[in-house]
Amino acid sequence: MAKKKILFINQEISPYVPDNSLSLMGKGVPQAMQELNHEIRTFMPKWGTINERRGQLHEVIRLSGMNLIINDTDHPLIIKVASIQSAKIQVYFIDNDDYFGKRLMEKDEKGEDYPDNGERAIFFARGVLETVKKLRWVPDIIHCQGWMSAVVPLYVKTAYHDEPSFAETKVVTSLFTKNIEKDLGENFKQCLEFREAKSELLQSYQDNFDFDELGKLAIDYSDGIVQADPEVNKDLLNYAVSKNIPVLGYQEDFADAYEKFYEQLFPEEQAQEED
Repeated sequence: MAKKKILFINQEISPYVPDNSLSLMGKGVPQAMQELNHEIRTFMPKWGTINERRGQLHEVIRLSGMNLIINDTDHPLIIKVASIQSAKIQVYFIDNDDYFGKRLMEKDEKGEDYPDNGERAIFFARGVLETVKKLRWVPDIIHCQGWMSAVVPLYVKTAYHDEPSFAETKVVTSLFTKNIEKDLGENFKQCLEFREAKSELLQSYQDNFDFDELGKLAIDYSDGIVQADPEVNKDLLNYAVSKNIPVLGYQEDFADAYEKFYEQLFPEEQAQEED
């Protein structure tokens, strides 16, 4: 496979959060692709549980300072960066005092889903895409891992489809079992609207987005789907198949399988190689 620029948009990355299937893949897939000589960029939310001093995070002033309007409110975008020395990976963090700050991850101290999780996902998605534009880096592939990145495919294919950074980008979504228990609230669709991501595009979805509905949204605007967990909801996998979207089943030894799956998204290159 020809060298690609791959943007990883991760909900969790080990060692910044505890190890689980999502955080381990958040680290493992970018590392594997980099070791296969692809050029990568990696993003995650700056969850309030992350110890900035221990993780050696520092703000990137030239990338920070933009305001994103979510639900009619301005929210400053702060970009931080750190490196996982053992994996030789640099990680960009999307931060904001209102959405991340001193808060936990998707659940509060009582174990309840945060009521603004939907807004947080929207801020994260738009924050990543705006930052990539500022970096003047054009990804061939965007790989989304975790429900926090589930609105990225919609935005890439609609609101950002004319942006030079994303005009030719292929989007892959990994499906995991880790989920949110409550829906994202009655105003999620309204908050999601941005540029060409119009309300009429969301009419076929339930008004109260839950984890499965969010998965369907991600699938509908992705070019490929990966089963990243052996226990992924079969209804979501069947939904992807029904949409004629390429699906890669669960792979324990994922590196070569993922690379071959990426390659399938560029049939014109495969045809040239065969010639």
